[in-house]
Amino acid sequence: MDTITHTLFGVGLYHAVKKSEETKKEKQALLFTAIVGSQIPDIDVISQLWDQEGMYQMWHRGITHSLLLAPVWALLLYLLAIAFFRVKQRRIFYIGLLAVVIHNTSDVLNAWGTGYLEPVSDVRLTLGTIPIIDVVIWTIFLSAFLLKRFSSLSASGIFRWAWVMIALHIVIQSALGLTFLHEAKKEYEHATLSADFVPWQYTVIGKNGEEVDLALVSLWRGFDVHTTLQSDESVDLEPLFAEKPEARTLTKWSPFVVVVNEDGRLGVFDPRFYRNGESFLSVFLE
Repeated sequence: MDTITHTLFGVGLYHAVKKSEETKKEKQALLFTAIVGSQIPDIDVISQLWDQEGMYQMWHRGITHSLLLAPVWALLLYLLAIAFFRVKQRRIFYIGLLAVVIHNTSDVLNAWGTGYLEPVSDVRLTLGTIPIIDVVIWTIFLSAFLLKRFSSLSASGIFRWAWVMIALHIVIQSALGLTFLHEAKKEYEHATLSADFVPWQYTVIGKNGEEVDLALVSLWRGFDVHTTLQSDESVDLEPLFAEKPEARTLTKWSPFVVVVNEDGRLGVFDPRFYRNGESFLSVFLE
């Protein structure tokens, strides 16, 4: 998910906790833990500073997003709460743990995916059922903040119901998307899914041989193939990998890539992010 959504998760988690008997320092520690815990897995962006072999694509949302590392992050947040706020509460650890797990799990839901089980497995786990920016989640949180501001209802009650609505939205959206993907796999050798920003609408990317279809799919428009791409599967990619090691990383990271070999250009791109004639995840050798 995007940084704003992760921040909303943290603030929403904080408001869902009952704090009527907490001191000011304890509330500050809870807010710090919830927000930082909702962001801390993305600390892996700094790996760009020392990446010399084109591995950032694998490192980003890799081990830092592992479910197995979540308790380590929670312990760090617990120790930081003690150091910064002199607050030593067991639930600080659990709020931090929940914040990290929400971050990691929500990132599994979009097309980018995560190394959810690293280092036990290096498989990039991705469902593609929720967009990186989800307007439904934003709308639910906005409604919760407005209710908190203008109603007499308790903040914890409002935000707990908001979390229930978000969970229900994710279940419905994911179930619908996975159903579409299941049907697509009957027609294609390989198929993957990328949720659109329009709720309950998806792009199915299907591959048969050297042909890759991009189809917009929803309950109201059916299965509409709008783009067909050609992938040159016979070309030797070693020259590309030698000059652009990030290309090898991309082919390993993506469910499948489109290989381009024309007009003196050799390259690969991820078709899940293909918009307006190009993919923003691409590597080319001119």
